[in-house]
Amino acid sequence: MKKILALVCAGVLVASVAVLAACSSSASVDKNKTYVIATDTAFAPFEYQLPDGSSVGIDMDIIKAIAEKQGIKIEIKALGFDAALQSVQSGQADGVIAGMSITDERKKVFDFSDAYYDSTVCCAVGVDSDITGMEGLQGKKVAVKNGTMSAKWADSMKDKYGYTITTFETSDIMYQDVLSGNSVACFEDTPVMAYAISNPDSAISGKLKIINQADEKSEFATPYGFAVAKGKNAGLLQAFNAGLKDLKSSGDYDKIIAKYITVG
Repeated sequence: MKKILALVCAGVLVASVAVLAACSSSASVDKNKTYVIATDTAFAPFEYQLPDGSSVGIDMDIIKAIAEKQGIKIEIKALGFDAALQSVQSGQADGVIAGMSITDERKKVFDFSDAYYDSTVCCAVGVDSDITGMEGLQGKKVAVKNGTMSAKWADSMKDKYGYTITTFETSDIMYQDVLSGNSVACFEDTPVMAYAISNPDSAISGKLKIINQADEKSEFATPYGFAVAKGKNAGLLQAFNAGLKDLKSSGDYDKIIAKYITVG
């Protein structure tokens, strides 16, 4: 009798686990809820703010298009990169899209969407600088943005090339540190730097030049992803992936990218 009961209990347990797994794999979003999506403040062309305070850019176009296609209500909060990540971890925001690299370290605290953009990182100096390579940074100061893949790349080479690092919270302040002469170089995501240099409306248009970038096959060349706190908002993550797939199949994704980045 005990064996029969044990088998019955075991069967119930297995069934329960199966049901939970099924529920987890088919999580849905709450169409009556407004999801708070955190983002950066100055990371053009992925997100940046207009004079009226509204956020625009590749990430903004993608998340808004997905929300519309999936019937989700969202509220964008531009907090800065570190603050955006912290707001998701603390539960003050439901998700974050901020040109955020998908890394093993971040996967410990975030669940990521499918990649929506492949990126690498670079080093740039003033346009009139005579520094042409990393060796020219010996004994000098360089600027990085806190918590970014480009900052990790800079840190990985500081002993080899003998420079010191100054950390900033936003890209625009980091750029100004180079333009003011306080730092001789800065490290940034390549598409962001290329956009800032070539965009005539950018504060650094024509004022910086790229002298080096990480190999596209290195650990510092990582894709961007939308993220939620680990184990939470699974439905929101699934909706993002479904919406991203639709954007790509319809051709709308390519139109969004082409709006901000010239290919070829």
